[in-house]
Amino acid sequence: MAQAEGQHHPAAAQQHSAAGAQHVEGQQHPLGIYFKIWGLLFVLSTASYLVDYFHFQGYLRWSLILVFMMLKAGLIVAVFMHMLWERLAIVYAILVPPLLLLVLVGIGAIEGDYTFFTRGTFFGAPVQHR
Repeated sequence: MAQAEGQHHPAAAQQHSAAGAQHVEGQQHPLGIYFKIWGLLFVLSTASYLVDYFHFQGYLRWSLILVFMMLKAGLIVAVFMHMLWERLAIVYAILVPPLLLLVLVGIGAIEGDYTFFTRGTFFGAPVQHR
């Protein structure tokens, strides 16, 4: 059955309007979110510098530095690289490989420690001469 004479198919109207347009504008985000993230990055950077200022030592120091680093990297990737607004498939394609590499490096480090300590057990500790 043919459409009524005054009605047009929506896809045809979109194609016609897109063909007549000189340029296509991308998605615009409010500038306020960028300023808020910039401020939050400034606060996190200040906090990471305060870790050294207050002379934290040991695991606490490195844990805090790594947490602040991961938070800053996550904010930069999410907002400034526009991953927050991407489809989930693209997010998985970009985030899963580095996470998999971190897991594999962790497994390698555990295996390396096991090999090191096993060699010490079977070959004995090095003898120190006086």
